Amino acid sequence: MKIEPRRIEAFLRDPGEARAVLLHGEDNGLIRERATRLVRLVAGSTDDPFRVVELERDGFSAIPAEMASLPLTGGRRVVRVREASDAAAPFVKTALAEEGGGFLVLEAPGLSKGKLRDLVEKASGAAAIACYALDGRALEEVIRSRLAAEQVSVDADALAWLSDHLGADQAITQGEVAKLALYAGSGGRVDLETARLCVGDLAGLSLDDALFAASSGDVAATDRAMELAMAEGAAPVGVLRATLLHLQRMQRARAAMAGGMSAIDATKAARPPVFFRREASFAQALALWSAPALDQACTRVWEAERACKRTGAPAELLSRSAVLGLAQRAAAARRR
Repeated sequence: MKIEPRRIEAFLRDPGEARAVLLHGEDNGLIRERATRLVRLVAGSTDDPFRVVELERDGFSAIPAEMASLPLTGGRRVVRVREASDAAAPFVKTALAEEGGGFLVLEAPGLSKGKLRDLVEKASGAAAIACYALDGRALEEVIRSRLAAEQVSVDADALAWLSDHLGADQAITQGEVAKLALYAGSGGRVDLETARLCVGDLAGLSLDDALFAASSGDVAATDRAMELAMAEGAAPVGVLRATLLHLQRMQRARAAMAGGMSAIDATKAARPPVFFRREASFAQALALWSAPALDQACTRVWEAERACKRTGAPAELLSRSAVLGLAQRAAAARRR
């Protein structure tokens, strides 16, 4: 079943009889935060080796067996799956069909409508939760309410500035607001100067920002967003795989344009879907990249990933250079 936005908080406090939860959307930080809450709620901690097992994308086939396993110390076993995709669907279906007390948490950033979401939304004992970045009044309300919980008030101009610089990643937003509250102190007030002093220029950026900035030719924004991604612990190979997926989505959109679609229509038809707030940026980027240029870019990213896996390779430098290289190429196309 789908969990409606107004019911999400209640569900996260008590998932009831649910045996599997799918967390999907564009806000990676919010996905991680909610997954962690669920794991801690069911297992008591996130790192209990007897009650919590984590699986990566190459471990989907182990889902049924792990769900059926009984912890040696008693209690309920939690299976946390990172980077879940449609490839996990048959194994999730098998696990839900079998008896067992395991609890499955599926983290699926950017997952489009497909086999896995259809399965979870229709299955008995399973729930799907969309995790999207906040903006506008919703984000302002979150910032205001979290500061108010610490007895801290905020000026209108400071609140407007904060909403412009936060929201891309829920985990980062929470951390920055907590830092503001600590700086102001109970009974304090956040003005515009305080907001600018405490919240870094990178706080509102995410890996997606880096990729969209790169494909649009904004070198400075790409560099800033990549700096944050690396500081937040993004794995170099994970960055390159996300970059390759972004380029492949552009390839498919370009192919649709070759078949007669406009850039806007190709963007709306893209799979996985382009988040609606990024559609204009994606459509504009398509004009900068020919099909051969995208093919070459994919090859270079793949080569960078292969180089990262060599012993002693400067993986972070290789991945960052690969993404910045895309930005520089798109910037050159803009100048023509």
